[in-house]
Amino acid sequence: MKKRTTPAIFRFPLVLLGLLVILCCATAYDPPAGRLNWFLEVSPGLAGIFVLVFIARRFPMTRMVYLGCFIHMIVLIYGGYYTYAETPLGDWMRDAFALSRNPYDRVGHIALGLFPALVVREVLLRQTPLQRGGWLNFIIVSIVLAIGAFWELLEWWVALIVAPEVGQAYLGSQGDVWDAQWDMLLAMIGGIVSLVFFGRMHDLSMAKLPLAHLSPGKAKDDD
Repeated sequence: MKKRTTPAIFRFPLVLLGLLVILCCATAYDPPAGRLNWFLEVSPGLAGIFVLVFIARRFPMTRMVYLGCFIHMIVLIYGGYYTYAETPLGDWMRDAFALSRNPYDRVGHIALGLFPALVVREVLLRQTPLQRGGWLNFIIVSIVLAIGAFWELLEWWVALIVAPEVGQAYLGSQGDVWDAQWDMLLAMIGGIVSLVFFGRMHDLSMAKLPLAHLSPGKAKDDD
């Protein structure tokens, strides 16, 4: 009987998925912010991971995208574990740089643009006729900005539906009346930074994908 082995393309994401499961179990057991806050902060990211797992055989993505999603999940889990306004890392940043507030939620919203931009870029390049250039970048940044805006709507809905104290912790606005606008702007900036500084690296990562996993049109173009 022939022994079945895991295809090489899936080994790296499976390792990351295993580490993520361990991290989620460890932090969800008794987080200082409470399990409800942990769930509210982390569940959107877990939904995205579920989608990646569900489509992995038909549409495996690059190592760079999987690694970016893993790092993004760490950002979400850390914020969900303490609440964004009370993270020790954010407190250190506030004191070290003489800031008026814990800035970890700003980091989270930069990540909300930085990592999803690569996912969107890969899907558009592999599944649509779009080519690298200005229109591609414009569409990616627009989608990232839309994601940032939808996240603000999601936070608003959660603050209305759940207990007010949990909702306020989830919002993490810390009294800033322009918090939603800052968050959307930072998500957009994160997306732009991702395209400018990591676009070439992402291209190299996509070039390492087996042709069988590229869309027929793109595989033909690469030939």
